[in-house]
Amino acid sequence: MNSVLIAASDDLVTMIMIGGLLFAGFIAVVAMIVFAVYGKLWFQAWMSGADIRLASLVGMFFRQVNSNVIVTAKVMAAQAGLSIDRRTGISTNRLEAHYLAGGHVMGVINAIIAAQRAGIDLDFDRAAAIDLAGRDVLDAVKTSVHPKVIDCPDPQRSGKSTLSAIAKNGVELRIRARVTVRTNLEQLIGGATEETIIARVGEGIVSAIGSAEKHT
Repeated sequence: MNSVLIAASDDLVTMIMIGGLLFAGFIAVVAMIVFAVYGKLWFQAWMSGADIRLASLVGMFFRQVNSNVIVTAKVMAAQAGLSIDRRTGISTNRLEAHYLAGGHVMGVINAIIAAQRAGIDLDFDRAAAIDLAGRDVLDAVKTSVHPKVIDCPDPQRSGKSTLSAIAKNGVELRIRARVTVRTNLEQLIGGATEETIIARVGEGIVSAIGSAEKHT
């Protein structure tokens, strides 16, 4: 009887050991696959001081986030001297959230870096909000530094090179105007787009000529 119990006990121990070895082997294989897929990307982030964990890269796969975009953006932010603090800075979670919201992560980071170099106060939240509002935040930063000249009408948009208006004396005038604009980042969300500016300027020109007694 005792020999039977001892044999059963030995079999149980053997099964537990085999199960443990199989489980350890499975974990090792998974770890090797993860490192083979994300190891290079994680090492790049680590060498650049971008503070991205390997587990975060794996999580991005399940959340359908492009890990290359997030790593590149955070590396750029770190190298540009921007804060990448997990609580108050440009963290991995905030970049992922903006990506999942349909935002252009690289455009936002490039805009913040450009703003920093130009001495413009632009934080991640405001840049992300401008981006999600459908505006080109990088172009907005550039225009706030270097005013942009807009043709009215714009041949590339309307196919017309001039505006046509008739004065009260019956003379038709063909006009083309150039407007210089500078972006105000504080009022950009909800503000006029280039198309709106062109339309308003065109309406003003046509209205002014149409109400004039003479064409001269």
